[in-house]
Amino acid sequence: MPKGPIKLMHRVYKYVLPEVEKELSKLRKIADRIPDPELRTQALNSMSDKKFHCQGGGVYAAANLEYLHVLIPLIVALQTISDYLDNLCDRSTSLDPEDFRLLHQSMLDAVNPDAEIKDYYKYRDEKNDGGYLHHLVKTCQINVAQLPSYRNVQIHVTELVALYGDLQVYKHIHKDLRESQLLSWWERHQNNYPELQWNEFAAATGSTLGMFMLFLAASEEELSLKDAESIRHIYFPHVCGLHILLDYLIDQEEDQVGGDLNFCNYYDNQSLLVERIGTIVNRAREDVKHLPGSKFHRLIIEGLLALYLSDPKVRHQSDVRKVSKQLMKNSPLTRLFFLVNSMWIRKQQA
Repeated sequence: MPKGPIKLMHRVYKYVLPEVEKELSKLRKIADRIPDPELRTQALNSMSDKKFHCQGGGVYAAANLEYLHVLIPLIVALQTISDYLDNLCDRSTSLDPEDFRLLHQSMLDAVNPDAEIKDYYKYRDEKNDGGYLHHLVKTCQINVAQLPSYRNVQIHVTELVALYGDLQVYKHIHKDLRESQLLSWWERHQNNYPELQWNEFAAATGSTLGMFMLFLAASEEELSLKDAESIRHIYFPHVCGLHILLDYLIDQEEDQVGGDLNFCNYYDNQSLLVERIGTIVNRAREDVKHLPGSKFHRLIIEGLLALYLSDPKVRHQSDVRKVSKQLMKNSPLTRLFFLVNSMWIRKQQA
């Protein structure tokens, strides 16, 4: 497991990015053949617009190169389901919670190697994807079955996927119903997370990082049930919450234009937003100290801050630029190193 930023980025450039590209290239060929034009457009757009999600998730495979051939196809396939469905729900003509729920059943089936494939498009007009979503689900099932300790993490992966599905349903239904549904959902969970505000819990459920971390843990032989449970609690909610709050932070302008819900808009002012994200960063850093290979996970946290705060979207939003400057104050050298690398990777892709 790489402990320093240089070793980690060496593995990312040499192994992770080429493998992620290879998997996405295979998926693009299948998506290109999707008969329904709307489903084809959303499948291809999700891979071109959100490719960095797969690249970021792929970093977990850098921690166990022996299982690179299992972890990369698994992470890319699950992240691609997530991004594809997000596009379908975001750009959808439908506001039907049953439709969104059934679409996201595909993610629950993907992390259960024994689940039967279903008709995930049953409640929508666009149905013919030429087997694309089924292919993604089966790819995940085949690969989770190859992880030696998967049975010990499966319950926790399933729980995080179920929470992710809940969020996607509640945040895509009719605008007038979104907040009340999200708040009544929060009421069912708030006793478990007294340190969080409702929008922070919702943000945490939108992250796939906890799932990827559990996949990585399951690639180790002899992972105990107790260790699996503690990993889930170490990653969720703070590491996961930080991930998605940063994502929402840079998307504020975009979401305002699109009329989309943004969890960074629920703070009374910008200084409170900075304070809460700062608190969650510190909690995440404290949490990962309890993991074996904690230095790797600290690198993930600094990498998240660098990746999002170096995004070109930051430059065009004066409020977000101010928040970023405050969050980057006293930046450790590690974060500055990742900042340069994030900008370099973006430049190459452009």
